Amino acid sequence: MKMSKFAAALFFAILATSTCKKFSCLEGDTHKEKPSPEPDMHECTLYSKSSCCDADFTVQLDHSPVVKVNNSYWNRCGSLSKSCEDYTKKIECFYRCSPHAAHWINPNYTAAIQFVPLCQNFCDDWYEACKEDLTCVRNWLTDWEWDENGENHCKSDCSPYSEVFANGTELCQTLWGHSFKVSESSCLCLQMNEKDAVAIKYILSESSEESSSISSSEERACHKKLLDSEHLNGEEWTDTTVIEIL
Repeated sequence: MKMSKFAAALFFAILATSTCKKFSCLEGDTHKEKPSPEPDMHECTLYSKSSCCDADFTVQLDHSPVVKVNNSYWNRCGSLSKSCEDYTKKIECFYRCSPHAAHWINPNYTAAIQFVPLCQNFCDDWYEACKEDLTCVRNWLTDWEWDENGENHCKSDCSPYSEVFANGTELCQTLWGHSFKVSESSCLCLQMNEKDAVAIKYILSESSEESSSISSSEERACHKKLLDSEHLNGEEWTDTTVIEIL
């Protein structure tokens, strides 16, 4: 059953008051102060209804191969394959544009995230997509040599991802430093797609124990909601849809 406009407005007003960080943005140079709609996004359209980045930012990702994003070159070991690039875009879009990224804000650096829970299957698929691509660093945040223009350069030879990272878990928990972790749960985790709305509802709930064990009741409830939401396959996920799931 759909909520009335008044009920929906009241719901978000209460939620915003009690969990303001969850609906604000990171303090990075491309982040807005607060999320808002961006209907003209070229990429990262998963977040077009409520985005922490401007549509203009996504122009940098609106072609293949991507050469660089801001001052960070993606092709120091040659262009990424299309499959690997797609996963790299998903991660970049989440960091730059997701209205939920600030829930995992790094307390020591407010433009960064830490320990965002990713699903194991997402990490494994990311590894498979990139394992034949080349990289010269393990950590894309810290291991580069940066020149006076703030542009990144290799400090060592290029090697296949499959030689640099043992598996999907190591890739997810190393490539962006401590930004991401592999979740113990198969449902209370993010896959950078439309169904994240279901998982986020439980991850951000006051009853969730974010840094400890996963509640079995939350796990079951999450899986049930995920199954219930499958009737939406092929339909557009809107703000109203998220309200109904919540």
